[in-house]
Amino acid sequence: MEDGIGGLRHMLTTVFFSAFAGFMVVPVITDVTVAAVCSGPDDSCSLAVYLTGFQQVAIGMGTMIMMPVIGNLSDRYGIKTILTLPMCLSIVPPVILGYRRDTKFFYVYYISKILTAMVCEGTIDCLANAYVAVNIHGSTRISAFGILAGIKTIAGLFGTLVARFLPIALTFQVSAISFLVGLVYMRVFLQENIYDDDHHHGTYHQEDHHDSTNATMLAEPILNETPIKTQVFRKKYSSLKDMISLMKTSTIFFQALVVTFFSSFSDSGMESAFLYFLKARFGFDKKQFADLLLMITIVGSISQLFILPRFASAIGERKLLSTGLFMEFINMAIVSISWAPWVPYLTTLFVPGALFVMPSVCGIASRQVGPGEQGKVQGCISGVRSFGKVVAPFVFSPLTALFLSDNAPFYFPGFSLLCISLSSLIGFFQSLLIKDVPTPPLNKAINKTSGEDV
Repeated sequence: MEDGIGGLRHMLTTVFFSAFAGFMVVPVITDVTVAAVCSGPDDSCSLAVYLTGFQQVAIGMGTMIMMPVIGNLSDRYGIKTILTLPMCLSIVPPVILGYRRDTKFFYVYYISKILTAMVCEGTIDCLANAYVAVNIHGSTRISAFGILAGIKTIAGLFGTLVARFLPIALTFQVSAISFLVGLVYMRVFLQENIYDDDHHHGTYHQEDHHDSTNATMLAEPILNETPIKTQVFRKKYSSLKDMISLMKTSTIFFQALVVTFFSSFSDSGMESAFLYFLKARFGFDKKQFADLLLMITIVGSISQLFILPRFASAIGERKLLSTGLFMEFINMAIVSISWAPWVPYLTTLFVPGALFVMPSVCGIASRQVGPGEQGKVQGCISGVRSFGKVVAPFVFSPLTALFLSDNAPFYFPGFSLLCISLSSLIGFFQSLLIKDVPTPPLNKAINKTSGEDV
């Protein structure tokens, strides 16, 4: 494996093709859903909102179970092998809507999307984060996470731009082709990465020997009373006890999971409410959705590729995490009281905040274990994110449908968005509890670890 971030180019390319295909359908799926299940093309009926919410719940429940399993399987069989399945299944839903988009075919797509997304949703991101954590060490790891997120955002930029000009049918066809190209590229060029336990320990102690002044694998603002272990998971196979053991061992990891939940809860709520709010409040259509998403992806890609790495090295991961959550809160709070169609465009200035959160969380969590458990850790994070996606639609889909209808208890179309912003505010306060203290030297910490623990 090539050293440095340059060695990640094949994984980054795979993520680009996958994200490009996924983002292409975002600007058009709202119009397709409304046209298939509602009485008129300009109607934002409650059925469309509830269908979207139910889909998020079903997918979230599936991924909540599957993500930790997939993470553990990637540690055992290799990332490339496990990545093949979700990339194959992702091709099916866009093929269906690329063929026809009437009510019957929409429901076929709807069911197939739920079933395939239980395995595919977030899997590529989870395995890509594990791949980065295994192969990039030290202070460059948070930059690598930022670049990975930036590549995904750039893919969203191009995907949204293409969707802006393509006919709807062709949009889904190109999406399916992009998934296929990504699958073939990954199978041909991505290097397999399988380690056994002996190699894990050898690599870990070798890093410690060559970089005694720079704490690499566990260089994390960690609590003084938290014991540091080179291998938290003692068994080769996955189990719930492994996850509980890690959360008990590392207070920081547990706090990161709490922040992950509230951030995911907010993000999923936005997926349920945001586009429907804009359609009902200001009459947005496919072109305006694409323009707005285009601005979001431009700002996001610039911030993740250029701003995030510099901020991470200057202020640290924990402060970057808190900054991102607070910006996310401000963004959604302003959108909730939008008084004109240009307000959502203005709030794209706060978009970088939301995009800082997960790279910071992944960077913090990845430092709590050695290279042999990165799949488990990233799978655990993805599982918590999925749990947030399960809970959010139960709250925000009915709330959105109620306040966008004529039966709202009071006039506040963006009330659900205001509630979503409060979830980000809770995550912000939780992030402040992660103590930012000097990291103990890695050599001393490892030497104090008993042979039995290792």
